[in-house]
Amino acid sequence: MSIDSPFTMVVLIVLISVGAGVVNNWLKMRANSGMDEETRVRMEDLEREVIRLRERVKVLEKITTDKDSHLRDEIARLA
Repeated sequence: MSIDSPFTMVVLIVLISVGAGVVNNWLKMRANSGMDEETRVRMEDLEREVIRLRERVKVLEKITTDKDSHLRDEIARLA
């Protein structure tokens, strides 16, 4: 197979086009992967909120699974 054949030329053109598209997409993805300051701060806020909500769910689970006497004592202590 030589480079002069039309089939080889078509295959090379397709390979070069596909390769260029892959490299282009990789470069775009790499450029967009960095977070700006606003996004980073927002992510930190969301992480803190998730931690706080998990703690609240633990408390609610404890309240719902606790015996009635313990629940009454805890409510009385909080009131």
